[in-house]
Amino acid sequence: MIQSLPEALGLILTFEGMLVLTLGTMLGIILGALPGIGSTVAVAMILPFTLTMSQAPAILLLLAIYAGSVYGGSISAILINTPGTPQSATTCLDGYPMAQRGEAGKALGWSTIASVIGGLTSAVVLIFAAPQLAAFALNFGPIETFALILLGLTCIVSVSEGSLIKGLIAGFIGIFLSTVGGDPITGEARFTFGQFQLIAGFNLLAVVIGVFALSEVLTRAAARRDDDTPLVEFDGIVLPKLHEWKGRIKGLVKSVLIGNGIGVLPGTGAATAAFISYAEARRSAPTRDNFGKGEPDGLIASEAANNAVTGGALVPTMALGIPGDAITAVMLATLTLHGVTPGVRLMTENPVLMAAIFSGFFVINLMLLPLGMLVSRMAAPILRIKEAYMLVMICLLCTVGVYFVRGNPFDLLVMAIAGILGFILRRQGYPMAPLVIGMVLGPTLEISLRQGLIITDGSFSAFFVGHPIAGVLVFAAVGMLSLLLIRAIKPRRAT
Repeated sequence: MIQSLPEALGLILTFEGMLVLTLGTMLGIILGALPGIGSTVAVAMILPFTLTMSQAPAILLLLAIYAGSVYGGSISAILINTPGTPQSATTCLDGYPMAQRGEAGKALGWSTIASVIGGLTSAVVLIFAAPQLAAFALNFGPIETFALILLGLTCIVSVSEGSLIKGLIAGFIGIFLSTVGGDPITGEARFTFGQFQLIAGFNLLAVVIGVFALSEVLTRAAARRDDDTPLVEFDGIVLPKLHEWKGRIKGLVKSVLIGNGIGVLPGTGAATAAFISYAEARRSAPTRDNFGKGEPDGLIASEAANNAVTGGALVPTMALGIPGDAITAVMLATLTLHGVTPGVRLMTENPVLMAAIFSGFFVINLMLLPLGMLVSRMAAPILRIKEAYMLVMICLLCTVGVYFVRGNPFDLLVMAIAGILGFILRRQGYPMAPLVIGMVLGPTLEISLRQGLIITDGSFSAFFVGHPIAGVLVFAAVGMLSLLLIRAIKPRRAT
């Protein structure tokens, strides 16, 4: 593939190639920042327009939309406490508190640099380690995936501010909501109460937007603040100075590794990586006591991990024909529509195309910095309008975004109920992040558990016999949970 690099660069470093990368990245950032649109919808929206394009520009355009939208979700998460994409939910936890104390520009500076480093690292991993990582990903069957999700669920404890019990209750609510709909193995309807609209379950995006965005709108409306008070003060991105990175590099590297590692595993995705990375950072960072109060380390953990997933998720898609997440499933369809067959022979049969994709992906992540600064600065005038108008605008964006995903009015009802439920729970001191974590990880946890039980003839103890990877992951989950519980209990004993 290295021999094909000059020819591949000839495809990218043209007016058409650079135009596709620039416009695609900018459009991805904008769509990712709009509440309710999300990465999957953004990529799916643009897919029909690529059918008249040649192979390399079409695939690069969607890659630019993909990478840009993952980063773009952090803009709305920080500025208006509304995750543009589900994987940006953890960014709200520290980004918005920073914005509230007048550091919105700095918060976006931290998230932008972390996103660029995470994305560039994932591009390097994609270029040099795709075959090896694809081979390692084959070791992850249902049992290993179940153990990985268990590890991810430990972050419910770490993001349960104030009350551990309330955080666990919110997490169980999220897991329960994820079980509504058709049984993933038998197809039998569960908890639908005769409502056919619930056969497909609750739309994740509708619930996420409801519990974060609409509940925030209701909370602000109930506070009766001065209409002339802007949501946050923001005049553009402020990049962190070099000395401010002291002591944070280790956490950045760890988050990037988590994102790349999880991205390679089929069926996991950026949301899982962000939650696990945030939980690990909150466990090990020297500044862990400030998490949830506007701590840059929390932003770094979330954004570095979810952007590092982008390259890793392409590994099983390209090398195995297995989509790493919902977005790369759309990418898989794009490859097929353009006459490219993903699989083990893809790199040998299409060396120039693969070299163009890999090098183009690197360029896309470089563009996140200047284009991110440009797009986010465009958001500043919007945020200077009266709060009442801004809240109405958020509601409209959320409504349009949620409806656009499936064109189903029932999703709007789900969003509204989730918003009211989120408002009530927040008023009672329940954190919303555990609820979303339960919904995100619940389906994968259930299906991997049940597939594992089928493989082992119903023996749960057999999960860890002959499955060393699963054993290590479960051991890590138990150890991490024990540490988190000890830290949660110690302050109570001290008082």
